[in-house]
Amino acid sequence: MVLLTITPQISDAIQAWKAAEPDDSLRCDDGEPNLDGAEVGNPITHAQVIDLRNKLKSKGNMEYTLENLLVGSRVYLPPPPPKPEPVSSPRFRAVPGDSEHYANQQRSYSQSDEYKALMARLRREEEERAYERMINPPAPTETFGQQFPGARSFAAVNQPHSKADLGDDAEDVTYNDVHRQLMLILNFLVSIIGVGATLWVLARWWSTPARLFLTMGGSLVVGVAEVGVYYFYIWHLTDASRKDKKFKEQKEVVQTWVVEGLSVPEPVTVGGREGQVDPLSEDIGGARRRKRSPTRQKA
Repeated sequence: MVLLTITPQISDAIQAWKAAEPDDSLRCDDGEPNLDGAEVGNPITHAQVIDLRNKLKSKGNMEYTLENLLVGSRVYLPPPPPKPEPVSSPRFRAVPGDSEHYANQQRSYSQSDEYKALMARLRREEEERAYERMINPPAPTETFGQQFPGARSFAAVNQPHSKADLGDDAEDVTYNDVHRQLMLILNFLVSIIGVGATLWVLARWWSTPARLFLTMGGSLVVGVAEVGVYYFYIWHLTDASRKDKKFKEQKEVVQTWVVEGLSVPEPVTVGGREGQVDPLSEDIGGARRRKRSPTRQKA
């Protein structure tokens, strides 16, 4: 037996039949649902729908046809049974001589008033939190473009336009500067150590304190001289660079050239006809002279 769902048209037809014949009940055989107090969505058999149509038709009500009653009806699917609530399990007590494993093996999830009150409170709190999130939604996470609206324009203005803007030349300059400084320090050390060793060898007949003071003094003088020469060299480069910046270059036109265009052919009369003849061609008398190769002229 297939059950169908009660549509609004079937519900109105049931109410119309009850209003016409309140004492006559509708069909309700064994296994068929009771239509007293039927609502939209409740089950009804196809035989009950036909019986309802026939009874209304016998009363002269032709509005409710079988086709109209079944419009929107579907196969009735009973709702799933509710999940059973947890049933209490027996508690075990530790008995002298028995292991405590049986005492802690099971926990009680009894269907008690405390459990129901706890679940009701948790559901109520979850509903309150959901309602609070609905009326006060959290602020959306800002993207990088929203946090920094001027980042795109800044990147467009400061984007590299040449290879030098990528920093390769700067790295080369830094490497060259470091290499030059290291070589300069190495030269200073070589000069100081060389002068000190030379003075130590030359004063080998002197006493050790005198040789030591002579070597240290000579090395110090050489170091000061090296630093002085280096600073003088830096000052000279700085001064030359400053003078170059102050110097203004003046450009003067020494000679000019005029490049003329191609000559325009003039109209001439050739063989009684007027037209434009290219002066570079050898068209004479309306006929073009053939050029002979040098080998044929010699022959």
